[in-house]
Amino acid sequence: MRILLAEDDLLLGDGLQAGLRQQGFQVDWVCDGEAADRELRTQAYAAAVLDLGLPRRDGLDVLATVRRVGMTLPILILTARDAVPDRIKGLDLGADDYVIKPVDLDELSARLRALIRRAHGQPLDKLSAQDIELDPAGRTVQQGGQTVTLSGREFDLLHALLLNAGRVLSREQLEQHLYSWGQEIDSNAIEVHVHHLRRKLGNPLIQTVRGVGYILPKD
Repeated sequence: MRILLAEDDLLLGDGLQAGLRQQGFQVDWVCDGEAADRELRTQAYAAAVLDLGLPRRDGLDVLATVRRVGMTLPILILTARDAVPDRIKGLDLGADDYVIKPVDLDELSARLRALIRRAHGQPLDKLSAQDIELDPAGRTVQQGGQTVTLSGREFDLLHALLLNAGRVLSREQLEQHLYSWGQEIDSNAIEVHVHHLRRKLGNPLIQTVRGVGYILPKD
């Protein structure tokens, strides 16, 4: 899943970006509030991690603006401001969760996965459809109780389709789920990943909606 990280501390931001990528997230990192607002308005993200003490524009102002224009993506506040009034203000402005620095990477990843699941109406920690079960935390997939080995991109593609089971996703939407800034995308990359998933999981699992995209039907 592709997320936006807005953090002006270069050492912390670099560590969080690297750590979250190891946890399976595609991470775009910005260092100021103006850039955060611009990216949230122009790119599609599954979630955002937003520091409050950003230069050029405070994180709370970015949060308020994003919610005022109707954007509903999950936003997790990451800040050193641990006073209760600050936390209340952030939550009242539309934050979905709040983590105080220093942050544990495993906890941050788990909170992001939970926020993304709930945003897609998925209450359980594992996603399933037909005989497929996907564990986002462990990055494992089972079919009929047997482990299926997938590449990182194949896993991320299946994850996106399961999160949106019953909904058609275009190639462009899937590219936004799978790739962050600066990553080269072949023109037929999504088609290739879909082909590999069908070969490993069975052709009927992922259906093509001609001229629109792909869908994984609900049970």
